[in-house]
Amino acid sequence: MQSIIPPLIAVIGSDGSGKSTVCEHLITVVEKYGAAERVHLGKQAGNVGRAVTKLPLMGKSLHKTIERNQVKTAKKLPGPVPALVITAFVARRLLRFRHMLACRRRGLIVLTDRYPQDQIPGAYDGTVFPPNVEGGRFVSWLASQERKAFHWMASHKPDLVIKLNVDLEVACARKPDHKRESLARKIAITPQLTFGGAQLVDIDANQPLEKVLVDAEKAITDFMAARGYH
Repeated sequence: MQSIIPPLIAVIGSDGSGKSTVCEHLITVVEKYGAAERVHLGKQAGNVGRAVTKLPLMGKSLHKTIERNQVKTAKKLPGPVPALVITAFVARRLLRFRHMLACRRRGLIVLTDRYPQDQIPGAYDGTVFPPNVEGGRFVSWLASQERKAFHWMASHKPDLVIKLNVDLEVACARKPDHKRESLARKIAITPQLTFGGAQLVDIDANQPLEKVLVDAEKAITDFMAARGYH
């Protein structure tokens, strides 16, 4: 019997694992089972940062703020301006997440590129403000709001999480403009994420793209069949 609530399927993995390419293929697979929507639930700070540099007057200054924030927040709470930049990204992610929930309420099958997690603070798709660190009252309040937002988003457990696992050398070759240390951290985090006990499928993303797509499609078809979709 087909499930009443449409499935929520997430694809996660480090940069260089091929998430976007896999999602582009999988949305065509999912649409065979009914109306579907693809939603990006990541921060996309890199894309925003590149766009910010093109803004007149304050573009370069804001871009430097974003870059400094990405380094400093791991050690201490940032100042008010970087904290507001972080909060803007959180608000942006919340808007996308609410859009995703609205799609489900409309009866759409949802496929997400990335998914928020509150399991490991500071890890990708998690909180940015460091926990248990002192700071000004205003920034501390913003940090508490970020934690609440991620806890709320993470409470909506995906029905299926497809993990794209990739080796560091492969990821670096695919993303030569990314810092090796950053990629290494993301790759190490991926196996640890459980998403509240959601059904997980691990895929070797070191394989040729064609094989990765075949494996990902099989994960979808097996899952949908188990949910009563044919």
